[in-house]
Amino acid sequence: MTNKGGRPRLSASQKKKYKVDVKMSTEDYYTLKSKAMKAGMTKSEYIRQCINNSSVRERLSPEHQKQIRQLCGMANNLNQIARKANAQGYSNARSKYLHLAKQIDQLLNQL
Repeated sequence: MTNKGGRPRLSASQKKKYKVDVKMSTEDYYTLKSKAMKAGMTKSEYIRQCINNSSVRERLSPEHQKQIRQLCGMANNLNQIARKANAQGYSNARSKYLHLAKQIDQLLNQL
């Protein structure tokens, strides 16, 4: 077989056959353009690199949001216990502190 020249054929997985349209604000577009230029890439290649090298965390579920609100409330209670301990002595606030610490541990284990 003779060499016809030119670039070798790409495999099916290497071909770029999907197109995605994205709407951007002017500020986002020029930010993308600037970052791609600084990286020495086209805008498309820069976006592909961002997709391949980034990770997105999932949103908190309603259950997790509820648990975080509970933790905030417990933190307030803990501050109140600390103030009481400073004013009246640690031995008076110890049982409330231990009970609250146990609740916080249980909630953190659920998260």
